[in-house]
This record gives sequence, C-alpha cells and structure tokens, in this order.
Amino acid sequence: MARELTFSNAINEAQRQAMEVCTDVVILGQLVDTPAGIFGTTTGLVEKFGRDRVQDFPVSENLMTAAAMGASLTGIRPVIVHQRLDFMIYSLDAIVNWLSLWRFKSNATSNMSVTIRAVVGKGWGQGPQHSKSLHAWFAHVPGLRVAMPSTAYDAKGLLLESIFSDCPTIFIEGRSLFSMKASVPEQPYRLRFGQAAVRRSGSDITVVTVGMMMPIVLRAAADLAYQGTSVEVIDLRTLSPWDKTKVLESVAKTKRLLVVDPAWRSFSVAAEIIATVAEAVGDLLAAKPARICLPDSHTPMSSALEKLYYPNEEDVKTTIARLVS
Repeated sequence: MARELTFSNAINEAQRQAMEVCTDVVILGQLVDTPAGIFGTTTGLVEKFGRDRVQDFPVSENLMTAAAMGASLTGIRPVIVHQRLDFMIYSLDAIVNWLSLWRFKSNATSNMSVTIRAVVGKGWGQGPQHSKSLHAWFAHVPGLRVAMPSTAYDAKGLLLESIFSDCPTIFIEGRSLFSMKASVPEQPYRLRFGQAAVRRSGSDITVVTVGMMMPIVLRAAADLAYQGTSVEVIDLRTLSPWDKTKVLESVAKTKRLLVVDPAWRSFSVAAEIIATVAEAVGDLLAAKPARICLPDSHTPMSSALEKLYYPNEEDVKTTIARLVS
C-alpha cells in the first residue's frame, strides 16, 4: 500500500534506498551532512551510511563535479546536490565540455553515471540569484538527461532511475513543491524517462506543463471544469527526452495547445514544444498555440513584485478561455 510522503521526503527515501541497494552510491554537496540536510532531502543519511558516503564539500562547484566524474569512472555512482541551481552554473565547464560528451567520445565504451540535483527557489524573496530555472539550457545539450518532477511519486521514481542509469542526469527540483504530499510506494521503483503523465483528461484544450507549474495548472483546470471547459493536462516529467508522441496525440484530439513553462519566455522549452506541434499537426489546430512563461526579466526580491512575476491560476484560466472561445 502506498503511503503519503512529501516531495522532499520522497527524494530522501530514494537516495537512502539507492544507498542500501548499492554501496557505490554516494552523496556529495555543501551541507548534505547537516541535520537540516538541504531542506530535509539528505537528513539522516550521514548517520546511517557514514561520512565516507555522505560528504560535505568545499564551496567549489566545478571541483565537486570534476571529482564526481572521476569517481564515476571507477564505478562510483555519485549524487551531487546544489542548494540552488544558480550555483550549479559554476560547474558548466565540467558538465558541458566533459560530462555530457564522455559517452560520445568513448563510442559508448565508457560511462559517467553522475546525477546532479539542483533546487530552484520560489517564494519569500528568493531574488534573482536563487531562482533561475535553466532547464532549457541543459535539455539543449546532447548527452544529458533532464528530469523535472512535479509530484513526490515522480520524484522518487525518477531519482532512482537517474542514479542507476549509465547516463548523466540533471535532476531539477522546485523548492515550492517540497512540502506537497502524494502517495508513494515504500518499495523502490523506477520511472522511465520520456514518458509524460496525463494528470487530467479533457477534450477542449491540451495544456502541457512541468515542475512547479503543475499544481497551478491543475487548480485552474478544476475551476474551468465547473464552467464547462474540458482541459487535458499533460505533465512532461522529463525534458530530455520528452514525450512528443503523447503531446501530439493529445493536441490532435483537442486541436488547441497551451504550454505553461516555469522559465523565461524567449528560447524556452515552451517554444520548442510549440514548434514541434506546429510542424507535426499545425494544420489541425483550431487556434494559435499559446505559452505562459516567466517574464524575460530577473526575479524581483520584493514579495509584492514576486507575486506579479510568477504566473498564477488566473493567468492560466484567462489564456485558456481566450483559446477556446
């Protein structure tokens, strides 16, 4: 029987179970060995597995990534934890110029099984240096897999899949999701990449989203159902690869598309999805595709301005109403 776990506890459990199953799994990151444990996601792991397998690391993200890559070549399966995705930028050289192309350069004879967890902040004045959601950057790079779960169930299954995969993975976690609960099986399980979830079936419009925007879209869809609008909600779950087939099948049915992407509008994942749909089934569309993204501006520190910066349920409902009218 599934129990209810928070998103952060599901991540914690996935790492614990991975470490129990395989002694090669290690956790690296600044303050991962503290009681707070990166918002609770690593709490208790150092007490259970010791400091050889749960290691604090100096403030040197590029060095940490390089160390993890070297360890992976000896058979270790490192999980790197960044308290904010913004800090991960310091390790872009290691990620883009080495980690992503190692398998390609070795003609698939050598792998770097590195999982990089990165938290994206939102709320209570995170400001521009703690809130950048750069998933489109990493999805653009061949050789990297990118996960962006929206539920505790997906967080556990996708993280276990990431850890035991032979491909390097960028695992992006929305901080605003950490306290949200869902039914999560106690036993270990893995979710395959490239398989989107239909969170709500509908016939009038397809809404594709990912990560922290999923709860907002679902609430908007529920409200619109009372007004007679049937919204199909697709949660991509992973961006590289992403489930083109499921999205195209849904849009062919509803003939309308809205993409809600928690990142800047220009050159976004939303733009890629809309382009793919337009190329494949554009002649079937009854309305122009639309997208809701973050403004092409940095996140304000002020709580009042931050509320205006992030899309909400009313933004989603207004856009859907325009598309189905």
